[in-house]
Amino acid sequence: MPGGRLTGQDRQDIAAGLAEGLGYAEIGRRLGRPASTVMREVTRNGGPGGYRARQAQEATRARARRRKQAPPAAAPVPDAGPGRDPGAVQEFTESFTALLVQQGMPRVAAGTLACLYVADSGSLTAADLVQRLRVSPASVSNAVGFLEQQGLLRRERTPGERRERYVADEGIFVRSLTATMRMTEALAAESRRGAGILGAATPAGARFASSAELLLLVSQSLGGAIERWQRTAPRAAPPPPGGGGGADG
Repeated sequence: MPGGRLTGQDRQDIAAGLAEGLGYAEIGRRLGRPASTVMREVTRNGGPGGYRARQAQEATRARARRRKQAPPAAAPVPDAGPGRDPGAVQEFTESFTALLVQQGMPRVAAGTLACLYVADSGSLTAADLVQRLRVSPASVSNAVGFLEQQGLLRRERTPGERRERYVADEGIFVRSLTATMRMTEALAAESRRGAGILGAATPAGARFASSAELLLLVSQSLGGAIERWQRTAPRAAPPPPGGGGGADG
């Protein structure tokens, strides 16, 4: 049923939709499921080109058996907090992680960013992340280093505390989009230079000139959107005293 676990028939329908060349949103509409559910199912079972319904069903059963056999893990996902559905919080955290992975982010880095962003305080320690992600401290360290290089988190040390905290705030996407805008501007400039070298009247030169126009429009649109957001977007409420709260656990 919609909202429940995927059935074998659901997986056959997903495979059929992929074979037809349908996108995740259209397949989801046919199933009465969110597109993110379809995307996560396909991503974890071979991707669009390798998804097979029978193998996906068997893999799901195998994962369920391993979960039953494994000892219970402490706090695998952030606490839902008052008034929140723990299952919905977990599903959203996994879905958000899958989207980041789909965009090319390493899985542990994606999980780290998702956990930080779901936490009301926006900050967690390395030990918190090891517990939530069920990975090694070294994996968390590598993920934090990657995200720090991308400008997607920062390190903080609370006075009197020995442990570092890793922090993500609402500005992470502004920084990411600003970096994208700068790269797009650079590509537009280089495309214009290529058009001049190759000759705007030649097919290759015209291709570069057309690309430069598109890239410049994209860059201008991004810049305008960022400026509007900075002027008008409401700011997130501050975390409760002590840095804890809601989905922090």
